[in-house]
Amino acid sequence: MRKELSLLMLPGDGIGPEIMIEARRVIDWLAENRSLKITVHEDMVGGAAYDAYGKPLSDEALALAKQVDAVLLGAVGGPKWDGVDYDKRPEAGLLTLRKELDLFANLRPAVCFEALVDASSLKPELVSGLDIMIVRELTGGVYFGEPRGIETLENGERRGINTQVYTTSEIHRIAHVAFDLAGKRDGRVTSSEKANVMESGLLWREEVIKVAESYPDITLDHMLADSCAMQLVRAPKQFDVIVTDNLFGDLLSDVAAMLTGSLGMLPSASLGAKGGGALYEPVHGSAPDIAGQGIANPIATILSLAMALRYTYERPEEAQLIEDAVQGVLAGGLRTADIMQPGKAKVSTSVMGDSILRQLDRLNA
Repeated sequence: MRKELSLLMLPGDGIGPEIMIEARRVIDWLAENRSLKITVHEDMVGGAAYDAYGKPLSDEALALAKQVDAVLLGAVGGPKWDGVDYDKRPEAGLLTLRKELDLFANLRPAVCFEALVDASSLKPELVSGLDIMIVRELTGGVYFGEPRGIETLENGERRGINTQVYTTSEIHRIAHVAFDLAGKRDGRVTSSEKANVMESGLLWREEVIKVAESYPDITLDHMLADSCAMQLVRAPKQFDVIVTDNLFGDLLSDVAAMLTGSLGMLPSASLGAKGGGALYEPVHGSAPDIAGQGIANPIATILSLAMALRYTYERPEEAQLIEDAVQGVLAGGLRTADIMQPGKAKVSTSVMGDSILRQLDRLNA
């Protein structure tokens, strides 16, 4: 008997609820037109959860996140919660999900849609056809290492401490994800660290080389993180899959994101062990300055749903259908405010959703 598919939607803060509505409409379309039934649950996260429960993620929402196949998250944060305790800030809800679900692999594609080539800050010939996958280790490194904190020294000075630490097993499991992905793409992995000045970087390089021995058909090279950032804006199409640690992955994925023209276009996936939890979310933030105005770009959230279809629900045909629909709408000249170009038609969040659904109808006919 076929397993029932399930999803937890966590709209979150700012524009999160608006963009999540459009993703839900796509889910409903899939049920009606592709016989793909996903049971959808909904709860709160971030500032919205703090206002309701006094914490950025309720125990009930966390328990549900552990039960469902995948979580689709909108966005968290905003100036309204700037004064809350550090451990209760909206972003702590997202970090809790990542840690409790053991989501160690963050996949952030940087794909430049042909219709948006001119929206990139780089020359069109540098980004046309761009398709990079950044694989970021998500649960280790300097963001989680101990000791950490802020202390006052005997002389009255204050000192902030964060510890960059990785183990062999942490490096091996993220490297396997990168090599497996490369095997389905162009067969190239670039491992990025700072082996020249950091022992953790040297360990990273040595252990990735060991993992590579199991993938003789994959080409591996190494690049220092600062050089990788430079090369991303100099000649980005030289990369296929980039695998890197938590800190450098945070930085490099944002650099790669802007090559595509807008953060509003980019999805992401955070994955655990095979058969375990998964979290999908747009790369952009909560954008509180435009929340409630109906002008946010829902495409990154809809493409995050497409990633869920590909990696969790194992429905690549439907994932491709959604991506093709987005490509078709953009080629037709429709734009939300963040990707607006001269001579194009500016549309609202809901009209962009309408247009993607119509394009899905055409492609599915």
